[in-house]
Amino acid sequence: MATLDWWVIGSYLFGMLALAAWLGRSQHTEREYYLGGGLPAPALATSILATQCSTNSLLGAPAFVGFAAGGGLLWLQYELAVPLAMLGLAFLFPAIHRSGVISIYEFLEQRIGSGARLTASASFLLFRGIATGVTVYGVASVLALITGIGYIPAVALLMGVTVTYDVMGGMRAVVVSDVIQMLLLISAVLISLVYLAPDLWSNMDALAERSQPLMNDWGVSGASDYGFWPMLFGGLFLYMAYYGCDQSQAQRLLAASNERDLNKILVLNGLMRFPLVLAYCLLGLGLAAYALQRPEFLSELPVTASGAPNLNLVFPSFVMREFAPGLAGLAIVGLFAAAMSSIDSALNSLSASTLEDFLPTRESSSERGRFVQSKGVTLCWGVFAVAFSFSVEHIASTLLESINKVSSLINGPLLGLFVIAILLPGTASRIAVTAFLCGAVLNLSLWQLAPDVSWLWWNLAGCLTTLAVVIFYSGYAAVQSALQTLGRANPPLRTTVTLLGGFVGMLALLLITQDSVR
Repeated sequence: MATLDWWVIGSYLFGMLALAAWLGRSQHTEREYYLGGGLPAPALATSILATQCSTNSLLGAPAFVGFAAGGGLLWLQYELAVPLAMLGLAFLFPAIHRSGVISIYEFLEQRIGSGARLTASASFLLFRGIATGVTVYGVASVLALITGIGYIPAVALLMGVTVTYDVMGGMRAVVVSDVIQMLLLISAVLISLVYLAPDLWSNMDALAERSQPLMNDWGVSGASDYGFWPMLFGGLFLYMAYYGCDQSQAQRLLAASNERDLNKILVLNGLMRFPLVLAYCLLGLGLAAYALQRPEFLSELPVTASGAPNLNLVFPSFVMREFAPGLAGLAIVGLFAAAMSSIDSALNSLSASTLEDFLPTRESSSERGRFVQSKGVTLCWGVFAVAFSFSVEHIASTLLESINKVSSLINGPLLGLFVIAILLPGTASRIAVTAFLCGAVLNLSLWQLAPDVSWLWWNLAGCLTTLAVVIFYSGYAAVQSALQTLGRANPPLRTTVTLLGGFVGMLALLLITQDSVR
């Protein structure tokens, strides 16, 4: 990397720290630290989007679309479930928002009992804590390779800045920095697409097989985990669980000033993800076209432990190969930005769940004391993520590859718990927790005994099983009560029409693309 690139990176990182210090001056309470205090809906929506479309997506999506066996634009099928999931949350989440909680799992205690709250929160802390450490390892490894500074300095640079501005600025710094980071990320992708457009245009025929976005597969025969139906129905339940029941995402929904802003956030997230993921996918096709024109490109990539080219590094390798000094630094800043936007929100949400669910407020606790404590807990989770990242390379690769699957074991049951809390308040905690465990056990059984069934179906199966167990215990009257409660949920007509319209528009675009490349 050229000296100018390092100046670009250094200026960006210094700017993030200065911004956090400035934003943190106005925060004095625990609630302000975790929910930001009156942040606008577009900023909160952009922050959620930035967290979703992280470095893992920026590296993984182009590799899958352009180079992986069985890849291509099939990645876009996943996005069809997003507007439908946001519509589902428009019916369910207002009840949680009105409760005034900081940790979403506190809502479970209000409606069901402490057992459900602690079970859900502990599950979140376990899986999100491990996933954050793995993210740190993956991103720092990439940064070490492309900058040449080594793994330890890369971790120190990435996490030193991220943890510092997270501790200083809390949720307000997380959201504002995410907005800036999203702009930088989009800029890096668009500049790359402009550069790659001639190669992509001249090689469209050679990439026709990878340009088909739909696969009519039910995901029960082992042919593909990513068929249209499991990605639509399984993805619907996965996204509802992730956006609505995972503290790292739901915390931004809780930060909405009112229900009108809440609906704006849901609509924006239902519509904004698709264009960004489409850009990622086109970037993958462009890089595949670039490699067709320059056969030596793939052989120059860093290799994996098996000696094969590391396809996850095609984008940063392209940047370092083709971009001029300064512009390359901007693209690397985009990678930093994508990484920081996912790590900062994870640390803040881990801190919120730890403090709110496991370190309850004592009568002698002052607001100032809890505020300082919240910063200390955030720092502790940052230290944990760094420490765990040094252990990742010693963990079996099969475990690392299964992290997404492992989290899907509980996504559906967790969503089921919240549906019970919203529609059947007063359900005994022991029954709800038993139902949650039944859903998780069923998913584990599907994993071990039915490997041909796509893991995306676990999200649906786990949720329905959890609900079925509670209904079995509660009887027909509970079903009637739940339907009446759901019937009273009435999101604005504009929200419903916009999200359904977004789904129809996305599906139509994919069908047109499918027909045009046959």
